[in-house]
Amino acid sequence: MEARSLAFMVFVVLAAAAATWEVKMAGAELSDAQCKEERNLGINACKPVVYGKLPSPECCQRVRVTHLECVCPVISPQLAALIDVNRAVRLIEGCGRRVPRHYKCGSITIP
Repeated sequence: MEARSLAFMVFVVLAAAAATWEVKMAGAELSDAQCKEERNLGINACKPVVYGKLPSPECCQRVRVTHLECVCPVISPQLAALIDVNRAVRLIEGCGRRVPRHYKCGSITIP
């Protein structure tokens, strides 16, 4: 279950990357505790995606508001290996977000 949760975090990262690409996010730097809370909210809102379901409206909303600076630093090569990037991109685009080609976040680069 832990690997699935981490793999799902990659989905949230890619979605956040897409959202940030389209709209620059303004605001102060977030604390480690705030970032951890954002990651947990994303995982909880989108957990059904791990089991093959489509993202819910709540999941898509969470994807749109998650800050990249909270998620990209935790994407290791081991975590990146757990995710099907093409599937994640399709899911993100299903939430209405464009995913930039060749975007790099942690150890993931969008094809």
